[in-house]
Amino acid sequence: MNTNELLLQERQSVILRKLQAEGRVLAADLAIEFGVSEDTIRRDLREMAAAGLCERVYGGALPVSPAGGSLNHRAGIARDRKVALATAAVSQIASGSMVFFDAGSTNLAIATALPMDLPLTAATNAPAIAAALMEKPAVNVILIGGLIDRQVGGALGAKAMRDMEALSPDLCILGACGIDLVAGVTTFGFEDAEFKRFAASRSKNVLVAATSDKFGTAAPHSVLPVAQCECLVVERDADQEMLARYRDNGCRTIVAGSIT
Repeated sequence: MNTNELLLQERQSVILRKLQAEGRVLAADLAIEFGVSEDTIRRDLREMAAAGLCERVYGGALPVSPAGGSLNHRAGIARDRKVALATAAVSQIASGSMVFFDAGSTNLAIATALPMDLPLTAATNAPAIAAALMEKPAVNVILIGGLIDRQVGGALGAKAMRDMEALSPDLCILGACGIDLVAGVTTFGFEDAEFKRFAASRSKNVLVAATSDKFGTAAPHSVLPVAQCECLVVERDADQEMLARYRDNGCRTIVAGSIT
């Protein structure tokens, strides 16, 4: 290994440690710290992103979102925390409204937490969520069809988009793999991002419920800016300064059942 390769590895190792400690790195700051050009740092970040060590965002990088794995796998992770988020999110669902449930493990928990007597028209692209909704006698269920993406746990592609085009939900409960003030709402799949973006555009309001580990992280594909999320449902340990910044961007925040 030559000196240049060693310096490159050392620099990227330091960048990774800073990313883990601080939750974000900026190319301009790193260039000053290492005494190299911003182009050099951007190349470092591109290589690190290609290796799955970070996600590039404008001006720097964020940690990779932890929300990988299939829907069945994700549903078994942090179950109690998702139930708490679901209880808070259900309080935002109006009787008699039409709600779109995007595929996602937290959204599955929300569907499961719906009261038995809440009249609702619910649409979803996720068969597991549709099955949970079918257990609610007062809910009329619309299943959006198409080829099921096993990783996402929902239908994506042209047929799903056509089905979604026929709907105008009052509320879109959007799944998110990562959420950040700069990167916005992000997800791992290109087709998933396209469908999420379209579903949100068809809806009057957008709600995102997410565990704390998703905030300040990013996945490769952008869905929408945080300013387009009317409501964020977060855990009790959410950082208050962070929540204030989201509110400054027009997001109403629900913390473990209390509106702030």
